[in-house]
Amino acid sequence: MQPTPNFYFETKCYNTWMGEDGIARTVVKQDAEIVLSDAQENSKIINQLVGPEKFTLIVDARKIKSISREAREFFSMRGRESRVIGFAFIIGSPVSSFIGNFFIQLNKPRVPVKLFQIRKRQSYGANKS
Repeated sequence: MQPTPNFYFETKCYNTWMGEDGIARTVVKQDAEIVLSDAQENSKIINQLVGPEKFTLIVDARKIKSISREAREFFSMRGRESRVIGFAFIIGSPVSSFIGNFFIQLNKPRVPVKLFQIRKRQSYGANKS
């Protein structure tokens, strides 16, 4: 499934869209170093996506380089409203695995989070990086 061009958003660190199946997707760009302002920008986009009132978000974090403590805390969604009711994190590199596990254990997000290990580059909805 390819993203619908009218509903595809690109930022410095992310490519984000709503799938036709009502599941939002975010792909972290190669060597992204995510700080709080990046997290806030993408979260604003996610909460403005056209689609169901509440939805799951798939985050492909395999190419991430780093994420600040403030950005991780923001993504935990504690103390703020969001349309996201759960996260599926795709991890594969040692860095993404570490960040994913660190996020779950230390930041304790208020919605369910599941990590999915995928070592080989697989398409799950778009061919964009």
